[in-house]
Parts: sequence; structure tokens; C-alpha cells
Amino acid sequence: MNENNELRNHLDKLHTTELGAVRIKRNLSLDMDDIDDIVQWCKDKIKSSNAHITRKGKNWYIDGDNYILTVNAHSYTIITGHKKK
Repeated sequence: MNENNELRNHLDKLHTTELGAVRIKRNLSLDMDDIDDIVQWCKDKIKSSNAHITRKGKNWYIDGDNYILTVNAHSYTIITGHKKK
């Protein structure tokens, strides 16, 4: 199965921890007041036509316009996000 489709076909399983949500918002400098649901925000980014998805080992890396998200390939946990350098 195509990696892009594999992750996109299982977006309903995507989740993060409370600390993960805080870490993602902080690392990406997202406004805490504007984004209530970080998981939905990440789903929208993954669904974007600009998202380039690759799998390396146990993680998927979603490379977008100015960010990189890391998702565990087995548990579908959003681990972190970083701004591109």
C-alpha cells in the first residue's frame, strides 16, 4: 500500500497525548487560543495536497510548507512537530 494512502486512510486513528499537543503547539508557535483541536489541525495538514509523506522505520514524517510532523506508524500517535529550518 502506498505510504501516503496508508496514513491518510487511517486518519480516524490519529491522536496525541496532552503533553504532545502542548509540545506540537509550542514547537510550531501555534496560537493556543486559535487552535482548540491540535489533532484536527494535524489531520488537515496531512490531507493537504502540499504534504509530502514518507515513512522511515517506525515513524511517518509529514513535510509541509513550513513544518514537519512526526507520527508513529503503529499507534498513529502524533509525536511532535517542528518548523523547517
